[in-house]
Amino acid sequence: MHRFAPRLLAASLSLLLCVAANAAVPSWGARESSPANTPPAQLKPGQWIWGGDNRAGPLAVVVSLTEQRAYVYRNGIPIGVSTVSTGRKGYETPTGVFTILQKDADHRSSKYNAAPMPYMQRLTWDGVALHAGGLPGYPESHGCVHLPSEFARLLFGSSNMGMTVVVSQEGKSPEDIVHPGALSPINPHTGAEAGIPPLENGQKYRWRPEVSTEGPVSILLSGADERVIVYRNGIEIGRSRVLIRNPEKPLGTHAYIVKEGYLPGDNPLLPGTQMPNWSAIGIPGGTDPSGMLLGPETINRVVIPHDFVAAVLPLLSPGVVMLVTDARMTDATSGGAPVQVLDSDPPEK
Repeated sequence: MHRFAPRLLAASLSLLLCVAANAAVPSWGARESSPANTPPAQLKPGQWIWGGDNRAGPLAVVVSLTEQRAYVYRNGIPIGVSTVSTGRKGYETPTGVFTILQKDADHRSSKYNAAPMPYMQRLTWDGVALHAGGLPGYPESHGCVHLPSEFARLLFGSSNMGMTVVVSQEGKSPEDIVHPGALSPINPHTGAEAGIPPLENGQKYRWRPEVSTEGPVSILLSGADERVIVYRNGIEIGRSRVLIRNPEKPLGTHAYIVKEGYLPGDNPLLPGTQMPNWSAIGIPGGTDPSGMLLGPETINRVVIPHDFVAAVLPLLSPGVVMLVTDARMTDATSGGAPVQVLDSDPPEK
């Protein structure tokens, strides 16, 4: 036999074993995102939404054992939600606040016969992790949080070591963390409940930039709640009531990012100032082509107190992201009786 034959045979066997091992890793769940405006409760087992990620600001995940869903927030605003399967009876997934301790895209279980755990993100050293896995529509894991394969890949690529993950359950956790909405229910740095009180009766807005003095800014506008929330470094620094003209017409789900320059003409939200260029970010199922500028027909539907607009404008540098949605922020954001916010007065000196 040729002296190189044993080496060649060994290399071939190694390659075949590698291919076989990779082929043995199944793919779970939908391969593509559902439309961004799909209500989370309508997602079927294995379905998920990923709206994109500019990777500015802290990332945090809330896993609701009660809902069997995981919610992902970047800098305070939602960027993804997915169906999950958590620990079955006798292997219950623990509730609490966790951080990512280890990441391994090609991990295999050391406890369960080298079972594949793709895109593993470890929550505890005794075997609880986020990873791609089976999604029958009910708790069926050995304690881990199973995710659809493509969602797990996207989350793995966006997350970092130390990312906060909160696991909640009815009767053990605050209601807004068990049933998260468009408003991030947690502090992304500590995992504690955000605990931001609603606006009081007669209060048009609240502005507290001192609670987070630096970091990326993002904005969430909810047509259902007629509220706009401003975050800096994942912490809410302001909120305001807004008036939606023609409220019977949905705003839809849209994502925008501030680009260089300004829109031509006067700023309809604050006369005498310029409106930054808001450019659409393409999202699954969205109707706005990526790069399309936010037009006056949309801007003119929203009325915000002038003082609040004047406070926010200096923060709108390139890279700031705004999410517009018809979804409710939480189940408890009414904040008292409606207040007329149509305000033609100039900002206070």
